[in-house]
Amino acid sequence: MYINCKGHLIDLDRPKVMGILNLTPDSFYDGGKFKSDSAILGQIEKMLREEATFIDIGAYSSRPKATHISQEEEVARLLPVLEIVVKEFPEVLISIDTFRSHVARKAIDAGACIVNDISGGSLDEHMFQTIAELQVPYILMHMRGTPQNMQQNVQYENLIKDIIFYFSQKVFELRKLGVNDLILDPGFGFSKTLDQNYELLDKLELFSGLELPLLAGLSRKSMLYKLLDTDPARALNATTAANTISLMKGASILRVHDVREAVETVKIFQKMMNKTSS
Repeated sequence: MYINCKGHLIDLDRPKVMGILNLTPDSFYDGGKFKSDSAILGQIEKMLREEATFIDIGAYSSRPKATHISQEEEVARLLPVLEIVVKEFPEVLISIDTFRSHVARKAIDAGACIVNDISGGSLDEHMFQTIAELQVPYILMHMRGTPQNMQQNVQYENLIKDIIFYFSQKVFELRKLGVNDLILDPGFGFSKTLDQNYELLDKLELFSGLELPLLAGLSRKSMLYKLLDTDPARALNATTAANTISLMKGASILRVHDVREAVETVKIFQKMMNKTSS
């Protein structure tokens, strides 16, 4: 499976790592950590040196009950940073974490090449058409409601079937519009209880029937640290364990705060897969 980013074909049959850069003051793990241009560029350089294929930049916090900000504030946080990053690292493959089509368009015009939408088009009726016009890869995530109320929307008839149906409907809509490159994110931590998150991880391979690459966003999330009675800062080992499971069950992209550890996980997984197939 390949996706086209800025004319580069990225092979997702070998899993890739997406490094996270949050420009928000209230993200659950690294909120407010990267404020200055030098801190931001230093973190990007570090993630690229550690072999991140993509950098995912977000200016709207999507943690449960996060503070809602306006579209104007999101753009004001994002665009100046995007401009300095693209200037310093012109070849970087940037994913923009936004559910707003206006923000997505501005970010792609400024040099990003992927749109990562936590709402799967549900919070902006113009998003799908915008992606079709931009012709960029689109990460379609599963979530119900908004970040402010998503944890009140955790009732499912059948968790896995409901999410697969959700994806099937939205993929059909996007294909009708001519969108070529799609990546599915089942949305760990979004509109799901702790037990539902582990059911999702346990059955992740069932999404292979949709024949699209899967992104696993498990990094330092509450499903890990709450189970272990710890906090995000001490959830790196748990993240590595969960990422390993997700790779074994078909994940093509790991979205992480800690690039080096994820890249090492992928290398070990690939070695074992090559050994098994030889």
